[in-house]
Amino acid sequence: MDQPRHFGRYAVSILHDGYFEAPAGVLTHASGEQMRRETVRRWGSPTIRIPVNCFLLSGPDGITLVDAGTGTAWGEAYGHARAALRDLSIAPADVRRILLTHLHGDHALGLVDGDMPYFPNAEIVIPATDLAHFADEAKRAATPKARQGGFDITAALQHLYAGRIRTAEPGPAWPGIELVALPGHTYGHGGYLIEDPARSLLLWGDALHLAAFQAADPGIGLAYDLDGAMAANTRRDILARAAREGWVVSGGHIEGFRSVRQNGDGYELASA
Repeated sequence: MDQPRHFGRYAVSILHDGYFEAPAGVLTHASGEQMRRETVRRWGSPTIRIPVNCFLLSGPDGITLVDAGTGTAWGEAYGHARAALRDLSIAPADVRRILLTHLHGDHALGLVDGDMPYFPNAEIVIPATDLAHFADEAKRAATPKARQGGFDITAALQHLYAGRIRTAEPGPAWPGIELVALPGHTYGHGGYLIEDPARSLLLWGDALHLAAFQAADPGIGLAYDLDGAMAANTRRDILARAAREGWVVSGGHIEGFRSVRQNGDGYELASA
């Protein structure tokens, strides 16, 4: 776990949950198949390997997490965020709330402990559009079986955290924290802006998976984006906004805290 950084009301720490690996064939490009093949060629490796992170926010209103990792659901290579919390003497019962960026397994399965909630006292805050999508059985029926994980996670959370789920619209989600809509990876995908008069921090979920590669060419995506064109537009917009506003950024698959600056037609991320 990295040393915490202070933004607004919160000390923010990155909790490393593990590393995700996939074949390079999951790379996509918003400009079409020819550019997709060129992107895979430029990647230059048969696989991609990216960190899986969640975030610990310590503040005057107790312990908050942004996302929760995978827990034990994806095997021993993952779930290390739980150990990091234990090392800090933070018990599951100490966590007051979890702000989810979206309802994919590497962000939400850490809430589940078999047939029990892992965080027995926590309120779960979910972007309203994401919950509406993944709670819709008609949309589940229209989704290929291999892409239905978000629906299964949503059903589990609605059962295990009944009465403790709250939806959030873009705008204030908690004192000092704003939900920023970042649609495309999922339809309700969002990031959390931790407001600071000096320099705010945006935790942008899965707006980017491959930091340098996608910053330089925001048209590059992954097959896990539900709407690739929308996700590419969101990447361009949020990179431009982060550079303009001078925000620090991090996310579910970004190493450390970064700043964004324009570089030609694209952007680059530097240590912040």
